[in-house]
Amino acid sequence: MSSVIHPTTLLKLGLMGIATTASAIPSTVPADPHCLLGENLINPGFESGTLKGWQVVSGDAFGNKSITNVQSYWDGPFNQDGSYFMLGTSQAGESAVGELKSSSFKACSVLSFLVSGGYDSEHLYVGLVRDKDGKILLKQTGVNDEAFLRIVWDTSEWQGQSVHVVIHDSSTNEEWGHINFDGLRIGSHATNDGKGLTFNVLGQANQPQAGKMPTCRLFAKDPLRPQYHYTQYQGWINDPAGLIQWKGKHHLFSQYNPDAAVWGPIFWSHAVSTDAVHWRELPVALSPKETDDAEDESGMFTGSAFSDSSGLHLILTNYTDTSSHPDAVQESVIVASSTDGVNFEYYNNNPVIPGPPEGAPVFFRDPKAFHDPTDNSLKLAIGATNGVSGEVRLYRSSDTFSWSDAGIMYAGNGSTGDVWECPNFLPIGGKWALFYGGNGLGHYETGTFDGSKFKSEKQGLLDAGPASYAMQWYKDESDRNLAITWMANWPTPKWPSRANGWAGQQSITRELFLRKDGGLGSRPIKELDSLASGATKKFNRQTIEDKVFHVGNSNTARLKLTVDLSATTASSFTLALFQSKAESTLLTYNTRNATLTLDTRNAGYGQAGTWDAAIDTQTDGKLNLDIFLDRSVLEAFVGDGTVFSATVFPRYQESTSIGIIGTGGKVVVDSLSLTPLGSSWC
Repeated sequence: MSSVIHPTTLLKLGLMGIATTASAIPSTVPADPHCLLGENLINPGFESGTLKGWQVVSGDAFGNKSITNVQSYWDGPFNQDGSYFMLGTSQAGESAVGELKSSSFKACSVLSFLVSGGYDSEHLYVGLVRDKDGKILLKQTGVNDEAFLRIVWDTSEWQGQSVHVVIHDSSTNEEWGHINFDGLRIGSHATNDGKGLTFNVLGQANQPQAGKMPTCRLFAKDPLRPQYHYTQYQGWINDPAGLIQWKGKHHLFSQYNPDAAVWGPIFWSHAVSTDAVHWRELPVALSPKETDDAEDESGMFTGSAFSDSSGLHLILTNYTDTSSHPDAVQESVIVASSTDGVNFEYYNNNPVIPGPPEGAPVFFRDPKAFHDPTDNSLKLAIGATNGVSGEVRLYRSSDTFSWSDAGIMYAGNGSTGDVWECPNFLPIGGKWALFYGGNGLGHYETGTFDGSKFKSEKQGLLDAGPASYAMQWYKDESDRNLAITWMANWPTPKWPSRANGWAGQQSITRELFLRKDGGLGSRPIKELDSLASGATKKFNRQTIEDKVFHVGNSNTARLKLTVDLSATTASSFTLALFQSKAESTLLTYNTRNATLTLDTRNAGYGQAGTWDAAIDTQTDGKLNLDIFLDRSVLEAFVGDGTVFSATVFPRYQESTSIGIIGTGGKVVVDSLSLTPLGSSWC
């Protein structure tokens, strides 16, 4: 691990105290300075260490043991408000049910609270209830994480009326069957931390109704929603799929659950673009078979696209939930075709590949079509396993609907996972590149291919950051190798946007290239320049020494800088992003070992940790960074082809400051610019 500047050190250096002069993202909830704080509200944050002021209405889920001051759980801190909070499992375990009621109070124009625990809006929720008729006015569930999120509600409609809060648990699930609560606030205190910072507004109740306004305005209402990274307004997305440029338009399909912001029966959403930057939503392309079985998770898993004279074809995994269909094949390959690029019909004689070869394990998914110039044929790479290590199976095509097994193209040694998903295979820079998902990470290998077998020569990670999986490649009409990755990963439960009804975002479109060291590199496509929405703030050559250099304030921008390492004497230097006096995302370059480190330990609601990569600066002695900030996500491209992706989800509206500071000497910056970026939906 390279040396990094910890956030507490930044406080001492003054970087975390940079003044924020730009206006924060406006909240959709009005402040209310005239409302009395907690009139008749007793023990709103359980700081008595008891349930004083709260009443157990029913069940055994809540009681004297519910209040705890424990600080952390298996994945990090709870982030409670004060010392004590209500932990839904403390009294009687995960599957216990019941309801807890607060004292009554007069509603102000705004209310907020902390919630965590299971995601189940029907059985697990915090509710605002009107006293006079018992009507539930607003509800909010958890997000399948124990770490607290602050939910902010506009309660101006009921201002002055007598209300109370209920914590409801009717879930008997043994996994995420509980809800946690803390920090009930009303009035102006509800929207700020008391130290000059304003909470970002989270909560399903704040989301405007789709169809009432243009997409770009609708998406702009959510302070954490990326503006130029593809998301669905509501629901869940994961793997990008079916990427292709066909008849001049770039097609982006995504694994999609429209019914909830969690993985579920998978559809394919569909969007198109003329520049691979600005997207327009089309109708859902593929849907799973209708079923009356609520437990049936069968769906349309990842696949790819190709075209011929008859139209556009999607070739994909048909996943069958064998717990609901015990006699079925779990994974087979099917085809759906379109002549207009909008409406798709399944091939009558599906499946085109009925399943894995006889005797092979059932894991057999994510077919990726590619043209093989060694014999001028269309082939498929399919993710598989031999039970010990991941492998890629190869299939050859005689026509669109006829495919034959060509054996195992390549098998790993187990170090990158015992199963591989989403394999992609392409010729690039005189070599062949294979990349795939294994152990929750995106891996690449470059080497040679004889038409049947791949020989690996170099291995590495597709992305040095934590938020990248299931990347898919396609070749555009300009012969560029383009790719989009799902900006997430499976091991983390950090999906704070679930509180707003959506989860998952795709990366910006990248161009792949072969690095000088033979590895696979990424860079942003030139069309992203079109997102510029205002004047670029430019700086000439700067020498930064002893104090913070304040670049500007933005959380939707592109930051480009070139550091002259030959003139830099600092042992390291740090770039602080999404920064306020309470939180910051840090990129630190260690000049002694040429390592770049991403630090999100004090960044916000997103995944916390440190990740690093060795950087090649030997050619010109310069460190080139091209960084994309988009409200809650970060993509940082390095000149050598390294990229760091992260989901940050800042807690505060003021977390927009950008600054640079060196340690142990001077930092010489050749060039520096900050460009505001607009929406990909406008």
